[in-house]
Amino acid sequence: MLMMDVESRMELIAREPTEEIVTPEELRALLEVNSRPRHYIGLEISGLLHLGSLVLTGFKINDMIRAGVECTVFLADWHTFINDKLQGDWDMIRKVARYYEDAFRLFCPGVNIIMGSELYSRYEGYWDDLIRFSKHITLPRIMRSLTIMGRSERDRLDFAQLIYPAMQAVDVHALGVDIAHAGIDQRKVHMLARDVFPKMGWKVPVAVHHHLLPGLGEPVRLGLEDESSIDLKVSSKMSKSKPHTSIFVHDDEHAIREKLRRAWCPESAENNPVLEIARYIVFHEFREFTVERPAKYGGSITFTSYRELEEAYTGKRLHALDLKNAVASYLNRIVEPVREHFKDRREIVEVLARQ
Repeated sequence: MLMMDVESRMELIAREPTEEIVTPEELRALLEVNSRPRHYIGLEISGLLHLGSLVLTGFKINDMIRAGVECTVFLADWHTFINDKLQGDWDMIRKVARYYEDAFRLFCPGVNIIMGSELYSRYEGYWDDLIRFSKHITLPRIMRSLTIMGRSERDRLDFAQLIYPAMQAVDVHALGVDIAHAGIDQRKVHMLARDVFPKMGWKVPVAVHHHLLPGLGEPVRLGLEDESSIDLKVSSKMSKSKPHTSIFVHDDEHAIREKLRRAWCPESAENNPVLEIARYIVFHEFREFTVERPAKYGGSITFTSYRELEEAYTGKRLHALDLKNAVASYLNRIVEPVREHFKDRREIVEVLARQ
C-alpha cells in the first residue's frame, strides 16, 4: 500500500463530520513527523447504538484509519458507572461493553478497543497522575468542563461526577494519545487537557471534534445559562433516551421509513434533521444520491453533492416526503450489515431496548 501524502491525510481527518481541529497547524506538523499517530475516542457504555453513536462516530474513525492513524475506542466503564448509566449495574455494564466492542470491530475494521478498568489496572501511576493533574484545576473550571447540563442538574451532582472531567483528561495522557477525538459537546475537556498538560510536562494532543447528529424531532433548547452557542446541538442530539426520534442500527427498513416519515422536516435547511442525515451520513458514503419519484412528480433525480440537494429542497423542487423516502433507502443500506450481524444475538438488544 502506497503511503498517503500529508495533505491527503489532512483532508480525510478534516472532512465532515469533523467540525473543528485544534489546531490544523499542529495536526499538519504531527503528520509530517509521525506516520502512525495515536488516536482515541472515549465512549460511555449506555444503550442501543444509533446513527450518531456508531455510524457517524464510526465514519470519522474510519477516515482516521484511512489516514494512517492508529485508532482506539475507549469504552469508559468507570465513567459509565459514575454517570449512573445502566443503573450502575456492573454485570450489565460489562455485557453492554461487549456489545459495543463487537459493533465497533465490525463497523471500524482495524480499530483497537480498550476498557477503562483495563487501562487503570495496568497503568500503575494513573491515580497519582489524576491527583497531580487535579492540583492544577479550580472547582469552577471543573464545573465549566462538565458535560453540558442545566443548573438544577449541577446542584444534584455527587462528588464522583466532579472527578469525571479530570479522569477524561488523564485518560488521554495514560493512553499516550496524539489525537483526542470526541463530539463537539466534549470540547471543554479537551481544552482543559491542552491547558494543563504543558504544566505537567505531558504531550499535548491535537483535538478533533465531530458534528452532533440531531434526533428526528423538532429541535429544543435546554435554556443553558452560558452555553447558548451549542445549546441546541446538545439538547437536540440523537439519543437512545428518545427512541422515536432515533434511528438505531437494529431498526429494520420498515422502522426506518416510519421514523423518517414522522421526522421534523421544515422547509429550510437550518435545524433540519433529515437534511443533516443526508449531509453527514449519506453523502459521507455515497457520491450520488438518487431520489426516486413518479414521472408525474418530475421523475427520479440524482444529486452529486449535498449542496445540490439542499438547494433543490429549499427551492421547493423536492418534496419532503420524497426526500424522506430516499434517505430511508440509503440509511437501510448503511445499517443493514450491522443489523444482520446482530440478528442472531437478540438478547442484549432486547434487554437494552427495555432500559
